[in-house]
Amino acid sequence: MPPAPIAVVLAAGRGTRMGSDLPKVLHEAAGKPLVTWVLEALAAAGVQDRIVVVGHGADLVRRAIAGTPGVSFALQREQRGTGDAVAAAADEIRALIAADAPGSRRPVVVVCGDSPMLRVESLTGLLSAWSARGAACLLGTAVTDDPTGLGRIVRDASGRFRRIVEQKDATAEERVIREVNMSTYVFEAHDLLRALAALRPDNAAGEYYITDCPGMLLDAGCLVDAVPCLDASETLSVNTPEQLAAVAAALHTRTLHNRTSRGTVPS
Repeated sequence: MPPAPIAVVLAAGRGTRMGSDLPKVLHEAAGKPLVTWVLEALAAAGVQDRIVVVGHGADLVRRAIAGTPGVSFALQREQRGTGDAVAAAADEIRALIAADAPGSRRPVVVVCGDSPMLRVESLTGLLSAWSARGAACLLGTAVTDDPTGLGRIVRDASGRFRRIVEQKDATAEERVIREVNMSTYVFEAHDLLRALAALRPDNAAGEYYITDCPGMLLDAGCLVDAVPCLDASETLSVNTPEQLAAVAAALHTRTLHNRTSRGTVPS
């Protein structure tokens, strides 16, 4: 049996545009905190070991989900970027893979804790693709009619993944690309740890970005690819109260549809 997947859930952010001191991942949509939707989707996809990286309001987040089976915590002491947040979970990843047989390849799923629209089907599809391809990293992407504000997936003439380019850095040609980065990744555990150790804050913000890791692995000769297995609905993000309301409405609609398809809606 292959090693069970691990998840790193990024839940350390403040969410300054929410107009509240409550950690963003604890804001509720459709009756549950945002992070709970993510944790439940991971569990339904077969990912039981879930490391939640906390930072702002760490104690509040811990208390809210401490009773969830399979959940552990890692602390990001300073807000130094998404790469630094994943690196905060490195010791927990090492502990989980310590007993793996030599040569074992353990998948590590990296997701954002404020992405409640993440679907089980997307996660299982990405994990299946990772297992079949033997990749160092697969990015879960979506194709959307409105890619505004999202990182674009740049491919070469043969369709192979080359890099992620953020909108502010994209050329006019790159901005029309409709395949977008969804901050949803599957890394091989050892490859991820090596990439994290090599990350440098070589950018204007002086932060460590997880988006640099796929390119670093690609440059090292590893197999890295992007798989458009996410639905366009999963591009809905939560950064403002208005976006939270839109996501809550979408989750209500999805939940009703799922119940209807299973024939569990009361008459």
